[in-house]
Amino acid sequence: MTGFLSGLITKLYRDEEVLKTPVVVDAFRRIDRIDFVPEKFKKDAYGDFPLPIGYGQSTVRPYTAAFMLEHLCLTKGQTVLEVGAGSCWMAALMGYIVGNTGHVYAVERIPELTAFGKENLAKYNLPHVEVLPTGNTLGLPEHSPYDRVVVSASTDVLPQELVEQLTVGGIMIIPIGPYICRITRTSAQNHTTERFKGFAFVPLVGS
Repeated sequence: MTGFLSGLITKLYRDEEVLKTPVVVDAFRRIDRIDFVPEKFKKDAYGDFPLPIGYGQSTVRPYTAAFMLEHLCLTKGQTVLEVGAGSCWMAALMGYIVGNTGHVYAVERIPELTAFGKENLAKYNLPHVEVLPTGNTLGLPEHSPYDRVVVSASTDVLPQELVEQLTVGGIMIIPIGPYICRITRTSAQNHTTERFKGFAFVPLVGS
């Protein structure tokens, strides 16, 4: 682990107090953000801000990634869906946490970013993390239900089709308007919503 990566983790853990759970802290140590940004931005990889990855998209800010992972409450063996894979840094972090007995499906609508994500994932031994192209269907219903769903881009309303891809008891983290929302599916027909303000995301393509 480089000194720059260690410095970022220390900032998020000690100063910002957003990194809390040991397994999430370890994921940040093991899955290096520098491996998921374009070459010309590698010098900025340990800054706590989003970085462009092309096609109007960007990597998630490290603070935001930590916040989302902490509220996702991932455990080993879970099946996870990420909508809006981008660089696949979040997918790789989640893949590390759920381990080889779990599975992460990361879907992406922009073909060039699907290829970029695959190149980035190839730097790690994470065969249980897949990045897949997606078309007009939101999510990946053929592999549902999922224990966890993460949406890495913002939308104006909660997509019901993603709620339906959650298992009962499952959790979804999704940016809606100015909030990050934590959706918990409590039954086949119902869910609860918690809202956290102060975040910004690129729009969900096709939303």
